[in-house]
Amino acid sequence: MKALSEKAKQIIEKILYITLATISKDGQPWNSPVYCAFDENYNFYWISWRENQHSKNIRDNNRVFIVIYDSTVSEGQGQGVYIQAKAYELNDEKNINNALKYLDGRIGKQDRHKASQFQGNMPRRIYKAVPEKAWVNVDSRINGEFVDKRVEIKL
Repeated sequence: MKALSEKAKQIIEKILYITLATISKDGQPWNSPVYCAFDENYNFYWISWRENQHSKNIRDNNRVFIVIYDSTVSEGQGQGVYIQAKAYELNDEKNINNALKYLDGRIGKQDRHKASQFQGNMPRRIYKAVPEKAWVNVDSRINGEFVDKRVEIKL
C-alpha cells in the first residue's frame, strides 16, 4: 500500500494540471483542466475566474472530484490518482498568501502575484481542494481479462 501512495505522490509532483469535476445547482456535471499546485498535505490550489462554470459550481456545492492522470506513458501503462475532496474559494489575505507560496513556487516565480489580485472586485480567485479520500488505478484480471481497478490510498 505504501508503494501505491508513493507512486501517487510521484504522479502529483509530475503532472501540472488536474482535471476538476464539479456539479451545478441543477445537477449538471462539469469537468475542467486547471493548472494547480499542492502543499505538504496534498491540498490543491488553483486560480480561476469567478464566473467560470466550475467556480460557480463550487460556490453552490463544494464537493469535487479530481483526477490527475499521467498520460505521458504508452497505451496501457497510464496511471492516475483519483481524489474526492471539498473545495473552497479563499478570501482572506493569510490563506491567499499561503496558496500563492505554492502556486508561484511551483513554476519558480516567487512573489509573482499579490493577494490583492484575488480579492474585492478582482475577477479571479484562488481555490483550495482538501482531499477526503484518494485512490490509484491498478491492473487486475477477471476471467483472464484486464480490468482497471481502483485501490484506496492515503496521501
